[in-house]
Amino acid sequence: MDSPINLNLKHPDLFRDQAYVNGKWVEAKSGKRFDIIDPGSNQKFASCPDMAVEDVDEAVQAAHEAFQVFRTFTPRTRADLLAKFDALIREHKDDLATILVYETGKPLVEAYGEIEYAASFTRWFAGEAERIQGTNFPAAIPGRRIFTIKQPLGVTAALVPWNFPIAMVLRKASAALAAGCTMVAKPSPETPLSALTLAYLAEKAGYPKGVFNVLPTTLANTPSLSEALCKHPLVKKVTFTGSTRVGKILAAHCADGLKKLTLELGGNCPFVVFDDANLDQTVDALIPLKFRHAGQACITANRVYVQRAIYDKFADLLAEKTRQIRVGHGTDKNTTMGPLTVPTGLDKVAGQVEDAKKNGGTVLTGGNRLDLNNGYFFEPTIITNASQSMKIASEETFGPVLALFPFDTEEEAVKLANDTSMGLASYCFTKNVDRMWRMFENLEAGMIGLNSGNSSAAESPFGGIKDSGFGKESGKDVAINEYLITKTGTLTLEGQY
Repeated sequence: MDSPINLNLKHPDLFRDQAYVNGKWVEAKSGKRFDIIDPGSNQKFASCPDMAVEDVDEAVQAAHEAFQVFRTFTPRTRADLLAKFDALIREHKDDLATILVYETGKPLVEAYGEIEYAASFTRWFAGEAERIQGTNFPAAIPGRRIFTIKQPLGVTAALVPWNFPIAMVLRKASAALAAGCTMVAKPSPETPLSALTLAYLAEKAGYPKGVFNVLPTTLANTPSLSEALCKHPLVKKVTFTGSTRVGKILAAHCADGLKKLTLELGGNCPFVVFDDANLDQTVDALIPLKFRHAGQACITANRVYVQRAIYDKFADLLAEKTRQIRVGHGTDKNTTMGPLTVPTGLDKVAGQVEDAKKNGGTVLTGGNRLDLNNGYFFEPTIITNASQSMKIASEETFGPVLALFPFDTEEEAVKLANDTSMGLASYCFTKNVDRMWRMFENLEAGMIGLNSGNSSAAESPFGGIKDSGFGKESGKDVAINEYLITKTGTLTLEGQY
């Protein structure tokens, strides 16, 4: 398509704008396509096939046929394939970063950071492929031996968000491929190109046709296509990252078929600062945790609870550092925060700021939309005098707005932090080791940052509790087990104890 934007890729073959099914680049059966928009300029720069329900069966059948062979690959062979895939991703990181910037809006330095984070999963799960092990147990009945083996589930479906489109595809696909499963991935309508680039690199790495398939689609077709994937009898596992509302819908779709399901859902994460914390350390952790990708991360700090004795000092220090953030297009090397990825995000954060002001909040810095290149920009914003009556106390923001809530006691902080239906991540900053351990045990979340901000890593189990979902997507054993079945064997011997 004609576009004023030229990506200037070093390797133009990396740019793929067709669906990838059974080793072939294909159009939708309907022939329809949809536009991809640069959030930093609100300009169209590419298009993709609008895959729909009628395109699902061919992709799943291809993945099922490929599974019959791929499941027989030895662990070493699967590890070698992932290692080749990993090397190709790192080799093409410059072009991948460029595509990421134009799809998501994030600054170039963050795009490189995402690729390094994403490739940590291909590297980690290359090792996990050879660490899959069964067990044996002594039996209560004489003459018996009990043992287990692990086997891949089969065809898996991955429904992937737009905020970290390369990392989220690879966190899911790397575990599945290491286990011996095949995959059909549905990227977000905002960010299909990065997923298609990964399909191209997977093919170059030597994955057989049908092992990894990608179905781009529009927002309008996403519900029906996702439902078709969830309900297809040959799909044995679904993994989804996104909102709690959609996660519950998908769980209902999977219920009839009793599909194995991993859900990484909403956050609304609390960040608790006690009066004995090192404030410089705390602010240095909070700024990137909150404003990375303009606050559009599920584990970002959403509600910051600050002990009253240090409230004003902490607010001033945080505001000072926040004002140093430079907002602009992701390709500008001076940019440290880009636009929001979708225009509806602007309306949400603007609404939360107005609601906070109506309910007694004070905007310490920021608070406004920015008119830059016609993109989806909003100032990094700090709100003080926040209260539980504000929308920001109960709604996940998913934008560059941060509210500071005062508290007095540890018990009060725990109660406020846990006062949410969600439980993805929580953060605590204190130099009191006893208090730190109590907070670790008492905060209701699947992941707790202890004097740490973003702690997501390939070797660390990732996942939430409560309305933030279930299952783990990284870490030793637990993540790859999401793609395996455990089969038990009981052997009875003659002539042996």
